[in-house]
Amino acid sequence: MGKSKRTVQVVILIFIVILGAYAIGSSVFGSDGKPGVGDRVPEFELLGMDGKVHNLAEYKDKVMVINFWGTWCEPCVDEMPALQKQWEKWKEQGVVFIGVNVGEDRMTVNQFVSQVGVDFPIMYDEGRKVTGLFGIAPMPSTFFVSRDGKISEKFEGQLNLDTLEYKIKQLVNSN
Repeated sequence: MGKSKRTVQVVILIFIVILGAYAIGSSVFGSDGKPGVGDRVPEFELLGMDGKVHNLAEYKDKVMVINFWGTWCEPCVDEMPALQKQWEKWKEQGVVFIGVNVGEDRMTVNQFVSQVGVDFPIMYDEGRKVTGLFGIAPMPSTFFVSRDGKISEKFEGQLNLDTLEYKIKQLVNSN
C-alpha cells in the first residue's frame, strides 16, 4: 500500500507541475501584446504634419478612425480617397481620422498628401514606435475606436467607401 500511495503522490505532483507550467505559459505567451477588440487604444504621441505633437487625450470622447499606411503600399494609396471622403462626411459630427504614416520621411509624406489632396490629420511614425505598439503587420490597418476609448474593430487590408461608412455609422450610432 505504501508503494501505491507514493505513486499517487507522484502523479498528483506531475499534474500540478504541468498545470502550473500551462498557466505560466498562457499568461506569458498567450497574449501577443497587440491591442484587440475591446481593449483601450494605446496612448501615443506623434508629430503631425501641422508641426505639433499630438496625443490621444486631444480626442477624448470622440469616435476615432486610426489608419496605418505608407506611400509604398498600393492598397494604402488606393484607399486614401475613401478615407478622405468619409473624413469630409463625418468630421462635423466629431469623428476624428488619424493617418499614421509608417516609417517614411516627412518630405515623402508631405508630397504624397499634397498630390492626393488629403486633409485629415496625418502623423509621422518615422521610427515605427507606434506601429510596433499597435502590432501592425499587414498594411493598411485601421482601428475603429469608440467614444470610450476602446477598440470596437480592427480591419487589416484595404477598406472601400461603403465599408468605411458602415463601420463609422455603427460607431456613431452606438454611442
